[in-house]
Amino acid sequence: MISLITGGSGSGKSEFAEQRVLSFGEKRRVYIATMIPFDKECKERIARHKAMRADKKFHTVECYTGLKKIEIEKDSVVLLECMSNLVANEMYQENGAKKWTVEEIMEGIRSISEKAYAVVIVSNEVFSDGICYDEESMRYLSYLGKVNKEIGRIADEVIEVVYSIPIYHKKSRR
Repeated sequence: MISLITGGSGSGKSEFAEQRVLSFGEKRRVYIATMIPFDKECKERIARHKAMRADKKFHTVECYTGLKKIEIEKDSVVLLECMSNLVANEMYQENGAKKWTVEEIMEGIRSISEKAYAVVIVSNEVFSDGICYDEESMRYLSYLGKVNKEIGRIADEVIEVVYSIPIYHKKSRR
């Protein structure tokens, strides 16, 4: 079971994703954190997300690159947050996949989903602003778009969160 949760910044997608994980009951909960805490703003965002899930019994695994290397207990419910960070990490970190970012991430998603009961993936919707960016930013957007599209293709459900309202583009029967 794969759920892709997208939305703009501040849309409520993280809170919705956590509730989606809780809906699977008392299974082991794994939170895969992808944000590198490199500045004050990142550290504050990480602290806010930790506070949001403080009483929800998540086991946190930090993964900045190499998603396929994570060991997940069978039948765990996994929350991967956030795909936009993971794409940037794979593209720009020294040990990242660089031009093989899309393939590396999808291999990791497949590996985790084979073991987990459910995988809930949070990603950002960053394609609606109509702005033309520099070549490197466009490459990042292209990679994130390809990853989102591929996850959406294999996902059981695709949900866009707008103003904390879930809009189901693809709905699971589960």
